[in-house]
Amino acid sequence: MSVEVQWTDTDPDTGERRFVSAEKFARKWAFKVRFKRRDNWTKHVRYTREMWETLLDGLERRYRRREGVKEEDLVEVRKILAEMPADDQPAEEA
Repeated sequence: MSVEVQWTDTDPDTGERRFVSAEKFARKWAFKVRFKRRDNWTKHVRYTREMWETLLDGLERRYRRREGVKEEDLVEVRKILAEMPADDQPAEEA
């Protein structure tokens, strides 16, 4: 079963508004973005700490409402955030 959370934010490079999607499939989180509603999703994006924090917030809200989010999802994202550097340097997704 996959889990997907979507939101909008600002691209750290261009300052342009973008649509962001984070999906967990086969125990791996992947981010993708697009700048217009009807554009194709771009995978292998640079992700930031803020993106992981937004994902965690969305997962916590869904967990409380019992919308398919498991405790292990929350633990995994919290662990990733704890291991990230405190500065907001974007990292390339593997």
